[in-house]
Amino acid sequence: MSGPASDELWISTFLQAQAAELGAATNTLLAYGRDLKDFAAWLEHRKTSFEQADRDRIEAYLIDCDAQGLSRATRARRLSAIKQLYRFAFEEGWREANPAIQIKGPGRKKQLPKTLDVPEVDRLLEAARQTGRSPADRIRNTCLMELLYATGMRVTELVSLPVSSARGDPRMLLVLGKGGKERMVPLSPPARDALAIWLEERDKAEDASVEKGGSRSKFLFPSRGKSGHLTRHRFFLLVKELAVQGGVSPEKVTPHTLRHAFATHLLANGADLRSIQTLLGHADIATTEIYTHVLDERLSELVLEHHPLAKDKGSKG
Repeated sequence: MSGPASDELWISTFLQAQAAELGAATNTLLAYGRDLKDFAAWLEHRKTSFEQADRDRIEAYLIDCDAQGLSRATRARRLSAIKQLYRFAFEEGWREANPAIQIKGPGRKKQLPKTLDVPEVDRLLEAARQTGRSPADRIRNTCLMELLYATGMRVTELVSLPVSSARGDPRMLLVLGKGGKERMVPLSPPARDALAIWLEERDKAEDASVEKGGSRSKFLFPSRGKSGHLTRHRFFLLVKELAVQGGVSPEKVTPHTLRHAFATHLLANGADLRSIQTLLGHADIATTEIYTHVLDERLSELVLEHHPLAKDKGSKG
């Protein structure tokens, strides 16, 4: 039982399978490729290969990564790539056993995502209504921010929305997420209103452009740039500008912060983790569990407020 002739072939075959079977994103595949090439080079220096490496070799590599001063996150990511490669190799029959299956990684420090409180979000939404070079810009900016906060979409999902998804005053939007997976997200009344106003303004501007020989765009937020729609970078800059206008610290505000605010505020108001997972488009509930600190805080408040043993005994006469 043996695998492909070289480590390079192992990597390329593994990456092709990840792309074809799991729809892995380009950035994910590039990261896997870099990490596995580093491991292959380390093995080659020690005159061995993916096919021959055992658990001790893999653990020695991870110790070496630690000695190089690589961060916990980088080491965890490299081990994840190695584990997935060997799981694939075992399933394909390249190895009789998976040498990485029992290796425990350094784990990742769970850092709570930066978020915004409700008054801060309100100030950003108000700033969007007042910021822009023209009335059309202000209408578009309002629509962008209302949609982002109402749905928790990733910024790429938002800026690349097809205009067809917004027709007919929808109660729900169909969003194309990571790996080509679709999901439905509900729209709040303010988001629906902002969407209807922007759609009218957008169509009016596009009709005028077509009369002058221009073409129609398939995107809800069209742009004359190469992508055909508003770019992630431009939206990132816009959000920073709105933070300044709204009196919110720009360091705290990114498009992703609003995604976290969406999830945090829903949980704080009684939504469950499974619902949040579906709305955010997380493939794994473990990704959503980072928000459990909100539930912990809410439960603590309930106990302190209502449990008789939590009352201050010193307050009794």
